[in-house]
Amino acid sequence: MDFSDYRLEAEFYDEVLRPDGTPRPHCRTLHDALAETSAAELGEVQERVTRSFLNEGITFTVYGDGEADERIIPIDCLPRILAAAEWRELEAGLAQRILALNRFLCDVYGECRAISDGVIPEEMVRGCPQYRSEMRGVSPPHGTWVAICGTDVVRTNDGFIVLEDNLRVPSGVSYMIANRKAVKSSLRRLYRRCRVREVEHYGNLLLATLRELAPPNRPDPCIALLTPGVWNAAFYEHMFLARELGAELVEGRDLLTRNGFVYMRTTEGLRRVDVIYRRVDDDFLDPQVFRSDSLLGVPGLLQAHRLGNVTLANAPGTGVADDKSVYAWVPDLIRYYLSEEPILANVPTRICRRPEDLEYTLDNLDSLIVKRVGEAGGYGMLVGPRATPAEREAYAAAMRANPADFISQEILSLSRAPCLIDGRLEPRHVDLRPFVLRGRETRIVPGAFCRVALRRGSLVVNSSQGGGGKDVWVLES
Repeated sequence: MDFSDYRLEAEFYDEVLRPDGTPRPHCRTLHDALAETSAAELGEVQERVTRSFLNEGITFTVYGDGEADERIIPIDCLPRILAAAEWRELEAGLAQRILALNRFLCDVYGECRAISDGVIPEEMVRGCPQYRSEMRGVSPPHGTWVAICGTDVVRTNDGFIVLEDNLRVPSGVSYMIANRKAVKSSLRRLYRRCRVREVEHYGNLLLATLRELAPPNRPDPCIALLTPGVWNAAFYEHMFLARELGAELVEGRDLLTRNGFVYMRTTEGLRRVDVIYRRVDDDFLDPQVFRSDSLLGVPGLLQAHRLGNVTLANAPGTGVADDKSVYAWVPDLIRYYLSEEPILANVPTRICRRPEDLEYTLDNLDSLIVKRVGEAGGYGMLVGPRATPAEREAYAAAMRANPADFISQEILSLSRAPCLIDGRLEPRHVDLRPFVLRGRETRIVPGAFCRVALRRGSLVVNSSQGGGGKDVWVLES
């Protein structure tokens, strides 16, 4: 297949081709391999990749109209390739970011120096719905509030930009591993020729990280993964990660607290649990502290965590650092805590609780993206140019009623990568979600979950909004 009908536009950085249509140096091997492959052959590769996901039962759940719809995530067979130098930049920027965010969390639940020094307004922290006053004075091992982070990164003609940090219960790493397994097995010769760095050892890195966070004097810690249960949208990933870790997959009803310790019910009796990789939201973790009607959590869990007898990864309260409003201050937080300039840029963001930012946003709704601070997964977002006048007016009314619930950003020209669409190569917008681990040190597997906006012209890459995935190949050199 060739790129003769492939549409390049100067506005969008293309991940494979230069503006003149020639391949980027690190993508030449892929480009030449495609030129030697017929449409029928590539279609067979796509079919094998899709069948791999079907056979593995790799699903996600979309909720809407009162019903849950379980789907196989679409995967494009063509990998997205990153040069070694590009990955080094990303790796350094992500390591810098998670270190600063952990120091911020230590601070806002401790001495609050950044607030008293005027680095970030107090109302941005105290007024954040994800700020948990119950966590004041807690000191997680090694100052690690965030052990697992999935940071969303996009690229424009100006370079890499962080779209958001996912610090609470970040998901998608199982798709990174599954994408690799499916594409690698279908393109083995090309994979070897490209000299791609491996990602399958992520489970070992995660295990090492969680073991480092165990309470003192627990040389062989018991690790459990706490899931809301089989009906959760990411339950496939919970099962996958428990297998990778050799950890017990538990629900709240499988755990109990006694004398400030957490125990797991087993057929041989109670067993002490040292580290809980929790995939349950803050509100549902402990009915004695947060939502009293929660059936998903464990009564007394937060007290055991406060006492240092069990480590929760990630710690409750981390959401204050990935709030869409607080996001705007992350570059300043990097400068404040690390005395370094940010390696990765932020998207310029307007905070609608500020009257001048609200006014600007309302005046320019037809050209901005507006997001609700507490939403995720592509929900609660207005893409101004693609919204109807009625949709914009309804959104404006909601913004006037509660300005603090919204931020706005300029629409980015997200990079595009070739995808196999109906037997042809067509460009589609993409992003990256690398996964960053932090225990005593920072560990980053050389790869990411690449999300793809499969609908022509769409900028929304979320699976719940019609997006799919790609494998990401980071080259050795």
